[in-house]
Amino acid sequence: MHLPASSPRRLIGAAAIACAAALTPAAALAAASAAAAHDATATPTAIAGCATSGLVVWLNVPPGSGYAGGAYYYLEFTNLSGHACTLRGYPGVSAVSLNGRQLGSPAGWGTPSTTTVRLASGGTATAKLTIADTGNLGTQCFSRIPRPGMPGLVPTAAGLRVYPPNQTVAKVIPYPLRACAHTGPVWIHAGAVTPGGPGPGL
Repeated sequence: MHLPASSPRRLIGAAAIACAAALTPAAALAAASAAAAHDATATPTAIAGCATSGLVVWLNVPPGSGYAGGAYYYLEFTNLSGHACTLRGYPGVSAVSLNGRQLGSPAGWGTPSTTTVRLASGGTATAKLTIADTGNLGTQCFSRIPRPGMPGLVPTAAGLRVYPPNQTVAKVIPYPLRACAHTGPVWIHAGAVTPGGPGPGL
């Protein structure tokens, strides 16, 4: 009995099909790896939040910023860390005495912010502050209650203690201002950080 002989053309075709089948998974794997590598290079590296140690925090006092019942200011955050970083949200702000004791309630905030501010090295971000005249806020702010022939007394803060957004280390900005003797009235309000600085009006 003789087995049928295969033609050379048929053998070559079968070999080609077998090779193609063997190479298909390898080609798919290579394509997937190339796509992943492209995605990795296309996605920017996440930038870390700005640490307090790399920021200069200062108070910008615009001319004519006072109004009936208070004044507004701009908190400036300048990045001197030598590398880019981000700020997002609201700073923590409170008035402090010369020995660092908090005077009155900390600053209130508005609605949560979703804006992330990217600060290049040397860049500045700004948060607006409004500070009420505590002499108009009632006896909770007085360290000495008014009596006949004796005026009330509100304490004078030595400055503002400021926590940059999402940081647990603060810096104190020297700036004497009328404060509140007791917690209760929220007399400072801080806005979310926004790109740029110094603040508008200068």
